[in-house]
Amino acid sequence: MNIKTTKFTKLRTLTTSLILTSLLQPNPALANDESLWDMSLEELGQIRVTTLATGTATPLDKAAAVATVITEEDIIAMGATDIDQVLETVPGLHVSRNPIDYTPKYNIRGITSIYTAETLILINGIPISSLYIGAPSLVWAGMPIKAIKKIEVIRGPGSALYGADAFAGVINITTKSAEDIPKGEVGYSSGSFNTKSAWLSYGNRNTPVDIAFTLEYSETDGFKELVKADAQTFFDGLAGTSASLAPGTTNTGKQMIDMRLELGQQNWTMHLGYQGRDKVESAVGIAEALSPSGYFTSDRINTDFTYYFNDLAKDLKLKNTLSYYYNDQQVGKNNVLFPQGAFGFTTDIIGNPEFKEHQARYNLDAEFTGVENHIFRAGAGYFWGDIFEVTEQKNYFNTNPPSQRPVGIEEVAGTSEVFLPEKDRTSTALYIQDEWLFADNWALTTGIRYDNYSDFGDTINPRAALVWATTDSITTKLLYGRAFRAPSFVELFAVNNPIVAGNPELSPEKIDTYEIAISQQISANLNYATNFFYYTIDDFITNVAGRWENTGERTGYGSELELDYSPTKKLRLLANISIQKAKDDIENDDVGETPNYQLYARTEWKANDKWLISPQLNWVGSQKRGPTDSRSDSVPHYTTVDLTIRQFNVFNELDISLSIRNLFDRDIYEPSLSPGLFIPGDYPMAGRSIYGELAYQF
Repeated sequence: MNIKTTKFTKLRTLTTSLILTSLLQPNPALANDESLWDMSLEELGQIRVTTLATGTATPLDKAAAVATVITEEDIIAMGATDIDQVLETVPGLHVSRNPIDYTPKYNIRGITSIYTAETLILINGIPISSLYIGAPSLVWAGMPIKAIKKIEVIRGPGSALYGADAFAGVINITTKSAEDIPKGEVGYSSGSFNTKSAWLSYGNRNTPVDIAFTLEYSETDGFKELVKADAQTFFDGLAGTSASLAPGTTNTGKQMIDMRLELGQQNWTMHLGYQGRDKVESAVGIAEALSPSGYFTSDRINTDFTYYFNDLAKDLKLKNTLSYYYNDQQVGKNNVLFPQGAFGFTTDIIGNPEFKEHQARYNLDAEFTGVENHIFRAGAGYFWGDIFEVTEQKNYFNTNPPSQRPVGIEEVAGTSEVFLPEKDRTSTALYIQDEWLFADNWALTTGIRYDNYSDFGDTINPRAALVWATTDSITTKLLYGRAFRAPSFVELFAVNNPIVAGNPELSPEKIDTYEIAISQQISANLNYATNFFYYTIDDFITNVAGRWENTGERTGYGSELELDYSPTKKLRLLANISIQKAKDDIENDDVGETPNYQLYARTEWKANDKWLISPQLNWVGSQKRGPTDSRSDSVPHYTTVDLTIRQFNVFNELDISLSIRNLFDRDIYEPSLSPGLFIPGDYPMAGRSIYGELAYQF
């Protein structure tokens, strides 16, 4: 490609990797096209770039993975108020629910489990996985979106770069920097279920240190949907009692405060985040028995500091990152496992599990570009995590006969009755990766990572990605990756759990994934991307006779198709469809509890400079039952339609918007846990809701 030097710096302003990847001639925007050099920096900035695939900023169609990038503009158009609403628009990703306060389960490509710890969540590149469950906290309660700059999602393995839990996929949430907040903003929204939220954003690049700050507060009474029968209904049927509170409604109220602060200069960046959760109600109950009075609280703090050494040597860059993460789970009001009258109790059966954890990470990443057509990356990391101050107050004892049950609630910390012993974990990691442009239109990325854990040993995970610029407009990728999921502490060490006990002999789960992906920029206004995948899973952690075991084997395959078409400057049409099948090889049956088919479509119509009208449709196919589920029917498919109408700069920098979710008030159910004895009617989700928003920039 004949690159004009007069425009060379323009590409460098966008991203250094565009220089390298433009040689692959991916599409008209980055191919041998004179129009590239007439593009403004604003237009170049609209080229979607991901750093998640390799650590190097790369256009999506050249990334060494199947990736999706969702921008702040996308989030505004879809009218989302929470990250779960955003992630549901990603092809191959479905947000299901756990019974404990409806904690989200991010099921990617049919890979699902009780907590779906197989999906790694990052904030600004730093994992926020709880050691307790291996996924974000059980008191996660969602995440507001005003501080988010973009969300990158990789479907497929990422352990060769990110280590543990980058199994089914990786989700990276990038928060706003000072550059992304050119003006201060305050806003307020209100809507259904007595929902209220307010936020403040401020950015400043005219001080010695760049500052970006966002503070969000929200509260809601939550939606109240009918639960006809619960776990206690089942036990009442066995014992001839009538203790159940069902029929009753879900309890999904909560209060949330989120704060994000970013400070930075040329060679360093620091993030500080706080997520406070209070009065988080227990949805259908922690034991799937309705508990309308109890609630949880949680505090999460994450901070990281990164220093860049860009001038140590020619063609060598070093990135040092030190991070700290704190998380706790506290009971704000007694958690009722089962109501009065259950199992012969004359009072509610109370169990209040609480703990605190903290984690520290250090990572050194080196990038070397001194060899022509290569980007070498190598790194080392260290992790330390500790669960401490484990307490539990309860009025039942697993080791005592009924005649010796306590009258009141007792603290059992430090005894054999506590739900989890205090434990810690350390790990070290080494990784190396090479991005090699070995021909004008061929690039090969290879990498391997070694991890050693204090509690289960070591694991090695390789990857390879071959990217071929098939024509000036078509790109083809062949991808392979291996990944692992580290057993969580509840799987390793849980005791006195009446359903399933921990197993300290567990090994990590393993997955091998093979993919082929094709994308084409048919014209400047129309592009598509499609992929086909196949994976095999070994040592999947499953419940065998009340104990966690590495007995699961699964295979899965499917395809995803994405379309993006802008017939005019004022109209944009987006759609994606996913087809996937996951099989339990031991049971020779579908894994279930996740849809085999999904369809999403959105229209963005800019009627003029001030008005944006954006309807969207989400169709979730029927979800089959798990192999051990006693119910014969599937969870019915459902279709939701949302509508967002937004007016910009009504006067003096004031924006207003109206969003309606589930416009036609469809009944929505997510699958309850197999075998379906406790919530036979599945988990009901919210009906129609309406929200209004005011935002003022200053």
